[in-house]
Amino acid sequence: MVRVADGRLLPYANLDIAATAPCAVVAAEAVTRLLPSYASVHRGAGVLSQHCTRAYEQARAAVARFVGCRPGDQVVFTRNSTDALNLLAHVVPASTPVLTFLGEHHANLLPWRQTVHLPLPRTPGEAVAAVDEALRRHGPALVAVTATSNVTGEVWPVAEIARVARWHGARVVVDAAQLAAHGPVSLADLDVDYLVLSGHKLYAPFGAGVLAGRADWMDAARPYLSGGGASRHVGSDGTVQWALGPGRHEAGTPNLVGAVAMAAVCEAVTATGWAALTHHEQQLLERLDAGLATVAGVHRLVLFGPAHPRLGIAAFAVAGLDSAEVARRLADDHGIGVRDGLFCAHPLTRHLLASAPTRLPGTAVRASLGAGTTREQVDRLVAAVARIAAQAPSQRPASRDIA
Repeated sequence: MVRVADGRLLPYANLDIAATAPCAVVAAEAVTRLLPSYASVHRGAGVLSQHCTRAYEQARAAVARFVGCRPGDQVVFTRNSTDALNLLAHVVPASTPVLTFLGEHHANLLPWRQTVHLPLPRTPGEAVAAVDEALRRHGPALVAVTATSNVTGEVWPVAEIARVARWHGARVVVDAAQLAAHGPVSLADLDVDYLVLSGHKLYAPFGAGVLAGRADWMDAARPYLSGGGASRHVGSDGTVQWALGPGRHEAGTPNLVGAVAMAAVCEAVTATGWAALTHHEQQLLERLDAGLATVAGVHRLVLFGPAHPRLGIAAFAVAGLDSAEVARRLADDHGIGVRDGLFCAHPLTRHLLASAPTRLPGTAVRASLGAGTTREQVDRLVAAVARIAAQAPSQRPASRDIA
């Protein structure tokens, strides 16, 4: 419960799940079971150290199954998706260009060294064609693409992009930070080379992420961090033999708790399947879209069009009102948590706002849904946005999608 500005106590409506999902019970239980035997992994012969080493490697295997690793693929535990993409940027051969769209989250836009920025496509087909054309010019490259936009929730044509990349001898890395908590994602099924995700978006605690995929670049590059665990032998003359495999890029004491918690969620989702969760979220998303469409002055942000498949994310702006003010009033007056700003995807969000048929503020509001979201929370949000929009400085035309 939260106390709003007028003193009422309201159940909190967490509609900011795209930023951080609440920790799942199975994750918390896994951590609680682990803590009494908590010890460093890979470093000791004692009972606790051996127990925790087994737990850590079992977590790695569970995550590998969850993301569809193939024989020869490896899972490296990182801090989050941003860390994982920076690790991959570190191991990409210096001569390899990286193709990425300007619509990417900054985590998949900023780390690369030889970057070719592709313009924002208007359709999925345009995205595939842009990759094809760029690879014809630049030759074998790494294509870095999101599975699902963190701004619009739209699903990108990853499998089609991967097919084009294969034809040109290129590799593909998929930012699955958003998709992993909403639907199946698989290296094998998508036929991509690398995949990253964050535990805190997958109903696990902060501080754990994953880079999964091919081992050759990772085994050839100098370790991302130098230190214990990354080395096999350090000579008295300063020579170093670096480890191979995931440990090469996991120097220091790893985040055992984060790995075990994330693996517990992966195993729980695998056991229950995606069908019920996906159906639940799509019903709520349709309800949210229909509700916002009735509110004058509200403009939803989309890139590929309103009919394109999306996950439970709806970004919108209210004409005549700053997004920070909308978000503050949703929190202070209605007990609803959303995100406002440019969502660490500045070029995309600015483009969508500037493309609107009417003048909009320079930032937007984002509501995002998850496993615990209810119809009542969606209806509360729509009603609250309607009340806030009605108080905008002037009347605005009815909602229109931004394509």
